[in-house]
Amino acid sequence: MSNPVLIGVFDNGVLWWGLAACGVAQLSKLVIELVVHRRWNPRVLVETGGMPSSHSALLTGTTAALGWVQGFEGPLFALAAVLCFVVLYDASGVRRAAGLTAARVNEMGPVPKPLKENLGHTRLEVLIGALIGPLVALPGLVLAGSPLHLAQGLGWFTAVG
Repeated sequence: MSNPVLIGVFDNGVLWWGLAACGVAQLSKLVIELVVHRRWNPRVLVETGGMPSSHSALLTGTTAALGWVQGFEGPLFALAAVLCFVVLYDASGVRRAAGLTAARVNEMGPVPKPLKENLGHTRLEVLIGALIGPLVALPGLVLAGSPLHLAQGLGWFTAVG
């Protein structure tokens, strides 16, 4: 791999471990669907809403990893933390209210295409997602590093210097 842009992307542990936290949250929705509702429903992997919030996991994981790498005292971490709080608030507030409104509209009678009701999250769903983020991202970042470092450690790529 000699493309500096690709090397930079694959060496960005903050990005990849934030995405991994989001993926873990989304996959856990499938497991919850199997265990709690006893049904195979892979659609939950691409739907919004539900337990846990993958948006919360993505943002808290990325924010925690960013703080770990660049320092928790810096302005970049402050920006990420503020954006994180906005997304968490929005998921349990505005998006949830929009979903409840959609449910009421759907109850009013026949509509050509029912509105999607599961848009947001309960506070518990947001909280669990917010906990998953750092619990996945920080150990991954500290123990494995970036995907590039992981691939190099596995012998897939030679050291890039």
